[in-house]
Amino acid sequence: MNILVVMKQTFDTEEKITIKNGQISEDGVEFIINPYDEYAVEEAIKLRDEFSGEVTVITIGPPRAESALRTALAMGADKAVIVDDQGMNGDGYTHSKILAAVIKNRPYDIILGGNMSIDTGAGQIGPRLAEELNIAHISAVTKLTIEGTTAKVIRDVEGDSETIEAGLPLLVTAQQGLNEPRYPSLPGIMKAKKKPMERLSLTDLKLQTADIKAKTLIADQYLPPKKAAGRVLSGELGEQVKELVQLLRHEAKVV
Repeated sequence: MNILVVMKQTFDTEEKITIKNGQISEDGVEFIINPYDEYAVEEAIKLRDEFSGEVTVITIGPPRAESALRTALAMGADKAVIVDDQGMNGDGYTHSKILAAVIKNRPYDIILGGNMSIDTGAGQIGPRLAEELNIAHISAVTKLTIEGTTAKVIRDVEGDSETIEAGLPLLVTAQQGLNEPRYPSLPGIMKAKKKPMERLSLTDLKLQTADIKAKTLIADQYLPPKKAAGRVLSGELGEQVKELVQLLRHEAKVV
């Protein structure tokens, strides 16, 4: 079974976001595999171990994104591909076009990715990529089993779940709960250094910048305003209720 995983490198979830000149500053920031993509990598490795085959992880990003791929290789993936995005301002449309160009001539039975990335939270790459490749797509998957050429999945639907069957090839995006991603072992880290990593450019993919121009534009980025300190009401309960109503009416203007 040939399994592809599309993944992204994102800020460490513990990092503090700072804005400089309208841009998110990367000074001194630690980067990790997007947490939802870790579920996809883990599931791909489990499928490979069950059915045999190969797992290829693919990302778009600057050279630093190679470290995320190396982590996936240390987890157990077999090969990696990185498309250098230096100087390219992209969005979900751009990245799905690039990923489709990377994948279209590669054999695959199933493609996995995270349900969304923790930086933008858009959740567009999976559906857009599936559309580009003309294959079925199922999002927010919490359980995946494959029998022959059919995949049976359970997906999260806002507090409930539904079961869907679809034929391969198929693209699924992983939701929290699908599995528990493994930590790279020391032998895995050592082996990852020797595993192949393919580096591609837009020229290699025969893509023109105009063909993948972003459909959206970020006009500005800013942190939310600091919240004012709360107010503690005192006195008897009845007095507190009266004061609260007055504050809601005249200061907060919500009643």
